[in-house]
Amino acid sequence: MKSLYIVMPAYNEEANIEAVVRAWYPVLAGKSEESRLVIADSGSQDKTHEILMNLKSELPQLEILENTGKQHGPKLIALYNYAIAQRADYIFQTDSDGQTNPDEFAAFWSMTGEYDAILGHRKVRGDGKQRAFVEKVVCFLLRLYFGVKVPDANAPFRLMKSEVVNKYIGRLDADYNLPNIMLTTYFSHYKEKLTFKEVSFKPRQGGVNSINIPKIVKIGWKALGDFRKLKKGM
Repeated sequence: MKSLYIVMPAYNEEANIEAVVRAWYPVLAGKSEESRLVIADSGSQDKTHEILMNLKSELPQLEILENTGKQHGPKLIALYNYAIAQRADYIFQTDSDGQTNPDEFAAFWSMTGEYDAILGHRKVRGDGKQRAFVEKVVCFLLRLYFGVKVPDANAPFRLMKSEVVNKYIGRLDADYNLPNIMLTTYFSHYKEKLTFKEVSFKPRQGGVNSINIPKIVKIGWKALGDFRKLKKGM
């Protein structure tokens, strides 16, 4: 049986984290005993960490990564590197805000014999028109800079072979903000066995999103320079 590491970054998610963990933990059933649900929680100023530690005493395949930095991107990179180091066969990434549906995972898992990476496509988004517009701009820039055409570059619903992630994650600095976008770009540019599958995407289920539109604009402006630098290495 193949091992699966479900990885999630978390930051100030006390309103969502227990429900999300309990919803996703059963997905590990039927996978190898080495499979894990791993959550990177560093910097939270609410009760997220306390809730996670209480859950850990109950759920033996739950692991908590601390000291991974506060920001979303560095947490993702730390999670991917951890799963690779633990020799996971597959890595599935989603977020801890309750916007994704565990019931849709099985369809992705059934496609692993055909593809090395199955990425979500949020055709309908419950988190607002502004974020949908930002995603369209991102996809346009990826086509402009890297010549890749993808329907959704950053969806937090992605199942990937660990060995394929390992081929590209080392190209990114440990504090890089947009690792999922660049992994999507690399997979497409280098013609990995990649497909996109439509997934639902609910509104945030509780709490406040720590990345608002002004922050997205700031991250996006920096990303333009990063794209130029990363393109030189391709």
